[in-house]
Amino acid sequence: MVRLLCPFRRAVTYTRWLHLFVAVVWPVMWYLIDNTRMYLAAVLLAVAGLVPAMRTVEGVQATGLLLGRRYDERDAEIVPAPSSTWADRGRTVVWLECRLFLGGGVAFLTIQLPMLAMDLASTARGGGADPATFVRVPGQHWWHALLVPVPLLVLAAVVVLVGNLITALARRLLGPSPAERLAALEARTDQLLERNRIAHELHDSIGHALTVAVVQAGAARAAGDPAFTERALDAIEETGRAALEDLERVLGILREPDRPVAGRPTLVDAGRLLESARASGATVDAEVNGALDTVPGPVSREGYRILQESLTNALRHAGAVPVTVRVGVAGATLLLEVRNPLTDGVPGPGRGSGLRGIRERAALLGGRAWTGPDAGDWRVRAELPLG
Repeated sequence: MVRLLCPFRRAVTYTRWLHLFVAVVWPVMWYLIDNTRMYLAAVLLAVAGLVPAMRTVEGVQATGLLLGRRYDERDAEIVPAPSSTWADRGRTVVWLECRLFLGGGVAFLTIQLPMLAMDLASTARGGGADPATFVRVPGQHWWHALLVPVPLLVLAAVVVLVGNLITALARRLLGPSPAERLAALEARTDQLLERNRIAHELHDSIGHALTVAVVQAGAARAAGDPAFTERALDAIEETGRAALEDLERVLGILREPDRPVAGRPTLVDAGRLLESARASGATVDAEVNGALDTVPGPVSREGYRILQESLTNALRHAGAVPVTVRVGVAGATLLLEVRNPLTDGVPGPGRGSGLRGIRERAALLGGRAWTGPDAGDWRVRAELPLG
């Protein structure tokens, strides 16, 4: 019993009832003007459905009254947007006619069923029935009083069932078209890719800074040389400042998603990565071939992050070891390779978010990346197309 009463405790049940009533307001006005040509109301409604803006109007009403909430692009069951295709216009016409038919039926029963209940109560007391009631109550019998709740229960059932039906029709006829679903999916995919890129940015930048700081602090403590400690502190300060700049830039993107991305380091700035690694005690043998300033911006920025994560990986797992860096432009491809002696602490292929991030960055640009042991060394190699 309690379950049957649940719909009547929800505000949306009554807003759906109101939505059905609103559908017959202007046909009633038309009836008062010309009750001999009521079919023209349906014809005019079909013509109105061909107007693109009508889908917006109906979508706003349906979202607020049938779903009982505001429009949210992330969960768009009903789209308050103009019709962009003839298929959208056709669905809007069908929706308007269905709404008129169902609204007219509910409005009629909302008036007639309470009148029928009143007639039953009247005839039970020995009175007469209202001649305007569609269903006539014959005779005058005391047991008519037992039937008084029946029309009201029927009306309650009609309100709930037709409300659910009109809501289902709204989702089907005013919901997103296949083209709109595809556009929403593409927007969602772009958003996820952007979040993934920001996560990689934070991981690579902050991870590199923390790794350099830890290695530098450990080396300074072990050396016990004031001059070396001073150099280590300078390196930690410079690396930390660069990490703070990256962090502020990424947080700015999160606060203002529409703000254009600017200030991201590129391979032209790779010198500070190499110097940071050398200051941490690693011996870096770097070879650069080709003009890095001609590398397209997206490729250069992702190449910088791949190089940064490769050096961070070497410092974190191998420590102050010789590192070989090769960066070059060969035809239409940017080649990056970082090698360091293999140690027991180096993770195997496919493990770690940093190594996975390297492969994902390369794949997003249409390139490839390899990470793993090679001839006694740990090797990171990436090939990124310049086109």
